[in-house]
Amino acid sequence: MPLLVVLGCQWGDEGKGKITDLIASEADIVARYQGGNNAGHTIIVGDEKTILHLIPSGILQPNATCLIGNGVVVDPLVLQEEVDLIESAGVNVRDRLKISEAAHMILPYHKMLDLAQEKMRGRGKIGTTGRGMGGAYADKVARQGIRLGDYRGKDGLARKVRELARYYQPLFQHVFDEQLPDAEEVIEQIWQIEPLIRPMLCDSVSCINDALAEGKRVLAEGAQGVLLDIDFGTYPFVTSSNPSTGGVCTGLGVPPRAITRVMGVVKAYTTRVGEGPFPTELDNALGEKLRADGGEFGATTGRPRRCGWFDACVVRRAVQVCGVEHVALTKLDVLDGLEEIQICTHYETPDGRKLERMPLDLTQLEACRPVFETLPGWQTSIADCTEYRELPGPAQAYVTRIEQLLGVHIPIVSVGAKRKLTILRQASFF
Repeated sequence: MPLLVVLGCQWGDEGKGKITDLIASEADIVARYQGGNNAGHTIIVGDEKTILHLIPSGILQPNATCLIGNGVVVDPLVLQEEVDLIESAGVNVRDRLKISEAAHMILPYHKMLDLAQEKMRGRGKIGTTGRGMGGAYADKVARQGIRLGDYRGKDGLARKVRELARYYQPLFQHVFDEQLPDAEEVIEQIWQIEPLIRPMLCDSVSCINDALAEGKRVLAEGAQGVLLDIDFGTYPFVTSSNPSTGGVCTGLGVPPRAITRVMGVVKAYTTRVGEGPFPTELDNALGEKLRADGGEFGATTGRPRRCGWFDACVVRRAVQVCGVEHVALTKLDVLDGLEEIQICTHYETPDGRKLERMPLDLTQLEACRPVFETLPGWQTSIADCTEYRELPGPAQAYVTRIEQLLGVHIPIVSVGAKRKLTILRQASFF
C-alpha cells in the first residue's frame, strides 16, 4: 500500500509538475490534495508544453487514474476550460479523472472577495492571485461553503448559492462598495458545468483507501510550497491551505500511517512570487539573470518571480515539518556559466545566535542575517548530461553540499524543462 507524497519545499514553483509527471509513470492513482487553480504545474513532453491548474499532473501518463481530493477548492468554469484544452490535445480526461464529492466550489463571490480585500490592504497587500481560494476556504471553515456533491441536485445547489449571495450582499455593498452578480445568473453559469462534473463525482476517501488496501501505488501531489503553508509558512504571506504532509491526510482522507515516503522538490536556487520575506533575494542584475535564464514568470499569473540564492534554512524547515526523506533538485542548468555560486547555510540573529531553520515569526525572521558559503561554478552547459557522473565536478559538488546541508539524498536532478532532461540516480521511487 505505497503512498508517495510529492511536495514543494520552498515558496512554490519548484517544478513539482515535472517531477510528478515523471514518477506518475509508476503510479496507479495521482491525487491532488489541496489548493486550487492558483497552482500552475508545467509539463513539457517533446515540444508540447502543458500547464495544469486543477487536474493532477499524472494526466499525461495514460495508465494513471487522476483524483481531485476533498482538500482542493474547485472553480468549475476553470475545470471545464482545462478539460477541454487537454482533451483537444488528444488526452483522455473524462474517463480517467475523478473528483471528490466533498471538494468545495469557488464561486464568483470568492474571486471578488480576494480582489476587494487585497485592494483594502494597500501597501500591506499579500500578493494573492485573485483566484478566490481564500474566500472558498473561509466559507468552508464558516460551514457555509458549497460542495461539488451539490451538483447532484439543482434545487439544493440553487438554494445554497442564494443563501451565500444574501450573506455577501451587505458586505460588498457597505464595505467594498461593489455590486454582486445576480444570484440567478451565477446559478445558471455554474449549472452549465453539471454534465461534466456529475459523472466524475466519487467518494474519494474510499477510492484512495480501497486502492491502498489493494496494494496500488498512490502519488499525492501538492500545490504551492511548504513555506506558503497556512500554519508553517511566512504568515500572513501564505496560501489558504496546507501543502505540508498534514494536508495529505485531511485533503485525501488517509491516515498518517498510510504515507510511506515523502519526496520534496526544490530549485537549485530560490524564487518567490508576490509579497513576503525573502532573506536570500538578489535584487540586482544577477537576480534578473536568474529570472531570465530560468523563465521565472508565473504559470498561472505571468507575474515575474523574485530570485535569490539557495536557502538551506528555508528547506530545512520544510524537511522538518514534512518528514522529507528525498529531494528532487530542479533547474540546476540555470546556474550554468556562473563563476561562483552562493548557498545560505544558516541565519545569524542580532545577538549572534546561529539558526539552522527559518523562524516561524516574521519579526524574528526580518531581524536575521543570512550567512553564505561560496562554491565554484561550472563554465559549461549540463543540458546534455544524462547520467550523474557526466555532470561537471563543481556541479556534483554543489549537489553534494545541498545533500549535506539538508541531511537528505537527492535521487533526481533536473537539467532542463523537458521530461527527458532529467538525471535519475535510482530506478524506482515508490
